[in-house]
Amino acid sequence: MPSQHHSSISPLSTFLIAVFFLLALFPATFVSIAWAPYRSVVNYAFPATQQRESVVCTSPNICVAAPIMSWFQKSLTLSSRSRGSYLITDEILSSLPEIKTYKTGLLNLFIQHTSCALSLNENYDSDVRADMSDALDRIVPEDKGSRKGLYRHDAEGSDDMPAHVKSALVGASVTIPITNGRLNTGTWQGIWYLEFRDSKHTRKVVATIQGEKI
Repeated sequence: MPSQHHSSISPLSTFLIAVFFLLALFPATFVSIAWAPYRSVVNYAFPATQQRESVVCTSPNICVAAPIMSWFQKSLTLSSRSRGSYLITDEILSSLPEIKTYKTGLLNLFIQHTSCALSLNENYDSDVRADMSDALDRIVPEDKGSRKGLYRHDAEGSDDMPAHVKSALVGASVTIPITNGRLNTGTWQGIWYLEFRDSKHTRKVVATIQGEKI
């Protein structure tokens, strides 16, 4: 009876075959394992720099965390008014309760129109506002019915071009400091809205606050 020969695979061959299949199925895992020793050496030789919180130090050796600056922006709609100068400080404050949350900062108010303006001026005597409107009318008069030809642009009425000139003279924005949650204006200062058109208009103001919160 002929002898039977039994072929067998060595343990080493079995291991190599298993490794081959693992490489084929999970190449990323193999790469991670292969590079692990090198990463350990690199991390040991060159440790990653830890992020440190910014601090401000003053004498004598008193260090506190640096203030974090915050931004806030909001669009406001002013009450419709015809030509005149109006004190709107209370209207602005009631529309921006966020001012109270800032320790130190700036409030910028920007009116998005070309025939009105914003200003900082007298907040007590209403005659000042009436005089201001009259003074601007004298400085930039209308060419109403006289046909003197003062302005080329008259397609929107005789009050329109003078309104543009007045807007350029007074300005479209004001910036006011904030201190401990309040506008740091002078005793007699208030925020003015100056309307230069005869008819009532709805005006929009963009309010932007930048500063350190309380």
